[in-house]
Amino acid sequence: MRLLTHNFLQSNVRGTEKGYPLNIEVTTIKYEESPVNKEFLLNLLPKVNYNALVAAVKQMSPHCEQPLPELPETMDVSNAEQNQNLDDATISNLHKVLFDVYLVEGWLICPDTGRKFPVKECIPNMILHEDEI
Repeated sequence: MRLLTHNFLQSNVRGTEKGYPLNIEVTTIKYEESPVNKEFLLNLLPKVNYNALVAAVKQMSPHCEQPLPELPETMDVSNAEQNQNLDDATISNLHKVLFDVYLVEGWLICPDTGRKFPVKECIPNMILHEDEI
């Protein structure tokens, strides 16, 4: 599961008030480099919750063989026009963390209830039990 996917997932367990962003418990990570598509990334950035992305990178970094790129602690990515001014290094770093790092095995954990959703072979299983609906 890419960090891009993680950025859009939330816990919908009944009674959950704060099910986003999910915490990450890592078992296995994979890094697979891909070519940077600047235009695609710039169009996607306004949809990304940047604070959740930075938190996810911090949770996964200790488990990576290669250190993940440093991201600015805060950045307003909501303005597509302003994103056009990002330098190539920042764009490359954002691409790496969003598209090239995969959670292969592990858990996504609801910050509100502690419910653990498994990730197996890069696929998160967000299916709720009958009593959680």
